[in-house]
Amino acid sequence: MTGRLFVIGTGPGNPAQTTPEASAAIAEAGHFFGYGPYLDRLSLRQDQQRHASDNREELARARAALDMAAGGAAVAVVSGGDPGVFAMAAAVCEAIEAGPARYRSIDLTVVPGVTAMLAVAARAGAPLGHDFCAISLSDNLKPWTLVERRLAAAAEAGFVIALYNPISRARPWQLGRAFELLRAHLPAHVPVIFGRAAGRADETITVMPLGEADPAKADMATCIIVGSAETRLIERPGRPALVYAPRSAETVAERAGTE
Repeated sequence: MTGRLFVIGTGPGNPAQTTPEASAAIAEAGHFFGYGPYLDRLSLRQDQQRHASDNREELARARAALDMAAGGAAVAVVSGGDPGVFAMAAAVCEAIEAGPARYRSIDLTVVPGVTAMLAVAARAGAPLGHDFCAISLSDNLKPWTLVERRLAAAAEAGFVIALYNPISRARPWQLGRAFELLRAHLPAHVPVIFGRAAGRADETITVMPLGEADPAKADMATCIIVGSAETRLIERPGRPALVYAPRSAETVAERAGTE
């Protein structure tokens, strides 16, 4: 007998940004595996059980959830944001691939959520309105040299770049190094959006040019969006400026001709 396994993204932290599909999966599951602060966002019934673990124990968490689901339980693995964006869906798939045959018989549902870069982008305007990419600055699962190569390639290709996991106590220098590298490929006026706790009560959204971008503005609750050379900034008297990506190169050329 096998049960069900939901891999759920609860969104960036505001309960209003948890999707109805995720809420339905939360109501159906009986056991919840996840990083403690993410589980704290859930309002669980008395018959639903939490299984909290450290944020660095993703594979062990995935295996524990799969074992319980393989035994017939309805289980949820909980991530913030979207579970497929630097979160638990990949760890669950990795555990299934490397694990026993019984894992492959589990009824698996990955439930999408609003990821941090979408919440930050919505607060700032439309910085992801054209081609973009997302890069994690964490070097826990890849070498820092690879992070640098990807940053340089994305900047040279003209992508807007969303930066996840920008800084931590163990990695206090990497965001500053990333900004240095990006300044070698992008104009100093390119807007950089620091979005901390987007959608939550303690939200802060700060926009500054790349030439002045300060790593001290970020922590692990921050998602950063670095514009491309084409990214536009619209000043609005008495209101926050809007940051947006023009939809085509033609739009940029036409705009440049009127200035």
